[in-house]
Amino acid sequence: MVRVMLVDDHEVVRTGLRGMLEAHEDLEVVAEAGTAGEAVLRARSYKPDVVVLDVRLPDRSGVEACRDIRAEHPDMAVLMLTSFSDDQALFDSIMAGAAGYVLKQIRGSDLVDGIRRVAAGESLLDPGVTARVLERVRNPKSDEDPRLARLTPTEARILDMIAEGLTNRQIGEHVHLAEKTVKNYVSTILSKLQVARRAEAAAYLAGHRPQDKSR
Repeated sequence: MVRVMLVDDHEVVRTGLRGMLEAHEDLEVVAEAGTAGEAVLRARSYKPDVVVLDVRLPDRSGVEACRDIRAEHPDMAVLMLTSFSDDQALFDSIMAGAAGYVLKQIRGSDLVDGIRRVAAGESLLDPGVTARVLERVRNPKSDEDPRLARLTPTEARILDMIAEGLTNRQIGEHVHLAEKTVKNYVSTILSKLQVARRAEAAAYLAGHRPQDKSR
């Protein structure tokens, strides 16, 4: 029996995942949590084999929760779950000790298989991705501002368009994304740059972009 803990701030998501997992006789959901803080405490109390952990949580990031859980329980497998692909979140998840990183669009059968595999000690991380992460560790970008270095290629492109004064709708038309998705990207960019407003992000870019980097 594989003991699973579900961590997501949406109760509907947790309920759906619980129903899907418990349809399998070898999987048991022993705990749920809606925040990173709850996740760390309940991992300590229930000691699940696998933690299915959302990357975005209301109090802290799922990556931070993963790091804390793995520090306390090195044998506990953590499977990161996210709504959209994010190179930086993937990088951070690997560095935090996650055994896998999957999108919420994954088929139910594939998620079940993934949980079984990480419970058995396997990794769901692509070897090529892991190799790129290790290369980043060995050769960090020394000429780039550390906050700008956190941005994924898509986020960097969106930041350029923010600096040009484009609206979310206009940006969405350029990068072929829904306006709501662009809004989510903008929120992530502001968080990574540690600023509160779009104008501050544009000013930060202007003041910290490497001189030899063209737009």
